[in-house]
Amino acid sequence: MKSLYNLSIHLMIFGMKIFSLFDSKTKKGVRGRNESLKIVEEKIQGQKVIWMHAASLGEYEQGLPVLEKLKEQFPEHKTLVTFFSPSGYENVKKRKQIADAVCYLPFDRKKDIKEFVSTFETEIFFTVKYDYWYNLLEELKNRGTKIYVISALFYEHQLFFESYGKWFAKQLRQNIDWFFHQTIKSQALAKKIGLTNSTVSGDTRFDRVKQFLDRDNHLEFIDEFKSNQKLIVFGSSWQAEEDIAQVLVKKLPETKIVIAPHDLHRVSHLKNLFPNAILYSSVQNSQKPDFSNSQILIIDSIGKLSKLYSYADLAVVGGGFHSAGLHNILEAAVYGVPVVFGNQYKKNPEADTLIAAKGAKSFDDFVAASTFITELIDKDSKTEIGEKSYLKEMAEKANEFVNSQPDSTEIIINKILS
Repeated sequence: MKSLYNLSIHLMIFGMKIFSLFDSKTKKGVRGRNESLKIVEEKIQGQKVIWMHAASLGEYEQGLPVLEKLKEQFPEHKTLVTFFSPSGYENVKKRKQIADAVCYLPFDRKKDIKEFVSTFETEIFFTVKYDYWYNLLEELKNRGTKIYVISALFYEHQLFFESYGKWFAKQLRQNIDWFFHQTIKSQALAKKIGLTNSTVSGDTRFDRVKQFLDRDNHLEFIDEFKSNQKLIVFGSSWQAEEDIAQVLVKKLPETKIVIAPHDLHRVSHLKNLFPNAILYSSVQNSQKPDFSNSQILIIDSIGKLSKLYSYADLAVVGGGFHSAGLHNILEAAVYGVPVVFGNQYKKNPEADTLIAAKGAKSFDDFVAASTFITELIDKDSKTEIGEKSYLKEMAEKANEFVNSQPDSTEIIINKILS
């Protein structure tokens, strides 16, 4: 099975190189890996290192609270963050953050991994959620590294639970020191394949979003745009969420709408859909913007969404209406903002629990979602003083849900240091 795994890695590399000829995102990933060894040689060569690996941006945000706490405990160590996906690396490399080195994870070929890992001394390595590279784990284990999985999430139909998945499960048993599971269900599934070295610590994303409450969330011009009206923020929108926005513009003319698309390439499409919408970049370049006749604001820059949610009365979070997967709903819920999204979120257990807590609703299609939102806003506007609308009830439930979650990072750090 190991030879088949190594063959699959070579085939994956070949496929990515071919696909990179036609896809700019894949091209960035392929080219970026050519720089990884040079980056660690310049930044952390020969140093003791704490290493976090994240598949993409979401996993990075999930793992960051743990990395920050470990850095506090081991201030003399260097920190390394690696990514598999360009969407994670390209975003994070531009930020001011605690990592001494940020790069792509080399492809999981034994030769490449051995050369990369031998450049520095890894004392603690952790991967986030479920991004496992077996040559990497084996090489680190052979070097005496302590290896952890944080916010681990096992679910039915992963390859570990198939007849051909025994080898992969065996590698995890041999190489992972401890699993910190998001859910009881994840731990129970892992135990079925012999992964008993574990704790249910919860989801570190709750710790991450709770930090947002202690920072300055002010964004220029958003208060002026909102004025005294209700505001719906569409976060990381795709087509289905934009279809909802089209309905709401007609049904709720007194409600303000901010759209932050998943990809900035969608901005021109959004401007065609909403020709009277204002671009945030044009507002920033204006001395006295006039919002009196503007219902829609399009965010045409990155890095503002988590702050935008603090202004919202309702959030529509993208990704849940198709297989791309639901984006982070906790970034809105932490501010006590009710959340609406599509029903394709099997890898997001927090969606089910937020719905159960009555702080969110999911829908099969954009028509049902649009109808619900319209009724929700209409009923809120007709609520008498002293009464509580369903919108406000959802807001309270969302806030209670996030604040009731355990300090996952503390549980993880205490175990690692024990």
